[in-house]
Amino acid sequence: MKKNVGGIDRILRILLGLALLSLLVLLDGPSRWWGLLGLVPLGTALLSYCPLYPIFGFNTCPLKKDS
Repeated sequence: MKKNVGGIDRILRILLGLALLSLLVLLDGPSRWWGLLGLVPLGTALLSYCPLYPIFGFNTCPLKKDS
């Protein structure tokens, strides 16, 4: 897997993932389990890889310059 998630993108994914995971604590009833969706952005941020990015041709990682 080639990294395709850059720094700012990773930070935003971590924040979104944590916000969604907080729904597990904040909500009652069956709707609270929607918070588990927070594992997806959190996982992609920690791996620095999003499987949808290659499909759509996105890459937020900075380009490495060959010296």
